[in-house]
Amino acid sequence: MNDQRINVVGFGAIHKRSVRIAGHPTSISLEDVFWSALREIADARGQRLSGLVEEIDRNRDTANLSSAIRIFVMQTFRQAAGNLAMRQAS
Repeated sequence: MNDQRINVVGFGAIHKRSVRIAGHPTSISLEDVFWSALREIADARGQRLSGLVEEIDRNRDTANLSSAIRIFVMQTFRQAAGNLAMRQAS
């Protein structure tokens, strides 16, 4: 493993935001880094944040929506990292 340190100061603050899912307001609590990543993914897909959250909500396997969003973000970035590594290898 590499000795590089990642600065995580400031990313741990949790913020609650209201999002409409199927027309109903829902409060979601996430760390700033996940809100930022979720917006980045929505922008890259040409989606509104609320539309992406609705999609995650429909497809989740976990009872907790905040956890489902964190897992989705992690899977999306892992897939992107894997795709980048494959392109660099070829």
